[in-house]
Amino acid sequence: MKQIQGVIFDLAGTVVDFGSFAPTTIFVEAFRRGFDFDISLQEARVPMGLGKWEHIKAVGELPEVAQRWQTQFGREMDESDIDTIYDTFMPLQIAKVGEHADLIPGTEDVVAGLRDQGIKIGACTGYPRAVLDALLPSLNHNGFTPDYVVATDDLAAGGRPAAFMALKNMLELGLGDVTTCIKVDDSLPGISEGLNAGMWTVALLLSGNEAGLTQEQFETSDETTLAAAREKAQKVFSTSGAHYEIDTIADLPKVVADINLRLAKGEKP
Repeated sequence: MKQIQGVIFDLAGTVVDFGSFAPTTIFVEAFRRGFDFDISLQEARVPMGLGKWEHIKAVGELPEVAQRWQTQFGREMDESDIDTIYDTFMPLQIAKVGEHADLIPGTEDVVAGLRDQGIKIGACTGYPRAVLDALLPSLNHNGFTPDYVVATDDLAAGGRPAAFMALKNMLELGLGDVTTCIKVDDSLPGISEGLNAGMWTVALLLSGNEAGLTQEQFETSDETTLAAAREKAQKVFSTSGAHYEIDTIADLPKVVADINLRLAKGEKP
């Protein structure tokens, strides 16, 4: 009887950095330092989940950003501009990513429960390897130690929304059946990654990029406020194809249990 064998987690907004503030705030700073050009935190959030060079490019292609860039510089953003912003972003992100290494509540208990079931724990991220290497010691110290983790620039084939990082996790974890794997993510590219790999997918509504809440806001807001944030995220994920939507990683065990029942009936993602 088939049962879940592996869960592959995104990092920021999924298991660490409630609200995914580490990358987004640094994007804002990198645009400002690189070109004295302002983008909003919300604009920085739009392409979250992509590799960081691709993320900068996607922000520059947002119509309102592109128009402001044209007005300020009299030309379109080009690849050399993206390189400049990326080269500004990288040292800032490496220096500050450890400041956003608190685990999202529930992570340790959920991962421990998965391990008790013999489930392998994988991870992948839109962070480049240099940033991931700066983050991992803090993650490990705080209690998240995946069996394998892939950075967006580890593979020549590229990152999200393609399936390569998820499939690399499967290969390294020795998992032979995509239908027994779950991809958990707080971004559209991350959900597409899991779907492209043929896995079950779980979208996180309140801990990640789309709601953009701090942990304090999540823990102190009334249900009306949380419902509005949840609805905002649900609109983003409405066409994502995600099999499940939950608030945070703390709600994952019930999803695993449900998928196990579906697998036992012969269902596939």
